Amino acid sequence: MLKSRKSADPRRALCMAGALIGLCVALGACKHTTDVVTTSAVPDDYRLRHPIAVQEDDRSIVVFVGRGRGGLSASQRADVMYLGQTWTREGTGVISIDVPVNTPNARAAEDSLREIQATLAAAGVPPRATNVRQYRPEDPRHMAAIRLNYPKISAVAGPCGLWPEDLGPSINNKNYFDNKSYYNFGCSNQRNLAAMVDNPSDLVQPRPETPAYAPRRGTAFEKYRKGTTTTTTYPESDKAKLSDTGK
Repeated sequence: MLKSRKSADPRRALCMAGALIGLCVALGACKHTTDVVTTSAVPDDYRLRHPIAVQEDDRSIVVFVGRGRGGLSASQRADVMYLGQTWTREGTGVISIDVPVNTPNARAAEDSLREIQATLAAAGVPPRATNVRQYRPEDPRHMAAIRLNYPKISAVAGPCGLWPEDLGPSINNKNYFDNKSYYNFGCSNQRNLAAMVDNPSDLVQPRPETPAYAPRRGTAFEKYRKGTTTTTTYPESDKAKLSDTGK
């Protein structure tokens, strides 16, 4: 009986070791499953991972004014004129004009303000669309300037340059083995597209079609009724043929 009991102890130890190994494998599998769920929460499409948002932003310019000269220079007048023209197309609020006070160039700034208002009026900005505000510079070492700004609708994307995972194979980067794009992929393309778009509303909905040109449509219908070709022929279209080169 003693011999059989001693022979049973190694079997029991072997069974306990197998149970511990199975428990470790099960716990490891559970942890691996949790990591997969967390990783799969990141969208695979870069347009969803780095979406372009349409929001309100400011367009502004700065007009530097010296203490001995009022009015605007030629380049400053062009900047103010361009600001007024873009406001008529994209502005969503009034143009705020911040003028410095109690500064060495305060008198010259008042003269420049009158020319700025006249330039904006020439660009098509009504007087009620401007708001003049006075401010005192915080740092007297910096030259006080006239600041113009207005709100507009803009498209933004990003920020870019975020690298939450390694690009190469590693324990923390499981997307590498799944052959998925890295997190920062496509961010610069989305950011550049948002910066280049002229009308941010085009990213949300298409523009309406313009009405058809009735005279040209009537000419095409008349040719179709007579059974002739409706294509437009230009008298000088044959002059640019490659076959005529060298003659």
